[in-house]
Amino acid sequence: MSHHREPTVFGAPNFNALEDAATLRAAMKGFGTDEQAIIDILTARSNQQRQAISQAFTHEYGRNLIEDLKSELGGHFEDVIVALMLPPEEYLCKELHHCMEGLGTDEDTLVEILCTRTKKEIADIVEAYERMYDRPLAEHMCSETSGDFRRLLTLIVTGARDEEAGVDAARAQEAAQALYDAGEAKWGTDEEIFNKILAHESFAQLRLIFEAYKDIAGRTIEQAIKAEIGGELKDALSAIVECVENAPAWFAQRLRKAMEGAGTEDKALIRIIASRAEIDLGNIKQEYERIYDKTLESDIKGETSGDYKRALVALLGPA
Repeated sequence: MSHHREPTVFGAPNFNALEDAATLRAAMKGFGTDEQAIIDILTARSNQQRQAISQAFTHEYGRNLIEDLKSELGGHFEDVIVALMLPPEEYLCKELHHCMEGLGTDEDTLVEILCTRTKKEIADIVEAYERMYDRPLAEHMCSETSGDFRRLLTLIVTGARDEEAGVDAARAQEAAQALYDAGEAKWGTDEEIFNKILAHESFAQLRLIFEAYKDIAGRTIEQAIKAEIGGELKDALSAIVECVENAPAWFAQRLRKAMEGAGTEDKALIRIIASRAEIDLGNIKQEYERIYDKTLESDIKGETSGDYKRALVALLGPA
């Protein structure tokens, strides 16, 4: 498995923020909106470039680009475009806030955003959350979750992961033994140990721990988690394990889940495509095809339509 990340969206080489701002202004002025022009520009710029376009737009026209786009567009197409225009951590904060507000909490979204990100990405999210909502993410999350699931997410959000310790085979062996002793080797599972190890160790170190675990237990840590642990905690721990081993495959499965069955989980579909486009959407496409023997593009085309479809397909890059 290659750890080489393949984005599908790159910055434009001869980028000119003022020119793009003018084209967008023209696309929204007067009667009718030129949606295709909006798609062509925004899906072919990096997030950093989109921020520069936003600034140029305000500077030139004294207007807020996101507000203008929102007033011209609608539905899921608007959601895609706004997702692209926000700085990545602000967009994810908005999604976290939304999944915790109101009745009930969408645990799948918490897991998808928090269990799959690096320590640095989490730190950016935590900082932006407090700035945007005037309350700490950890505190909001604690009021919406409970038990071992809450403890795991709290460890992640408070930045427990140790990226500095380096990779150490002897330590990996000890941790694998501790996991084995906490799960298969005893009556009842000690979730605390699972939480501690899976939230504290770096992804590189976890990779070694999971290999050592297989040698000790004769089955994968994933099989153990599915057998020993239930509920939301199982999903959260599984997400960490799968992302350590192959994050693009985990996201491919999440996309499939969003499109399966009656109705599409558009929020998840948009969030994964928009937030992974500059990271590893190329790998996610490959994994999707490997696992399901169909292209991600063909499934998205089957589930979406109009400008919404065109925007998502543009973000997927060349087939």
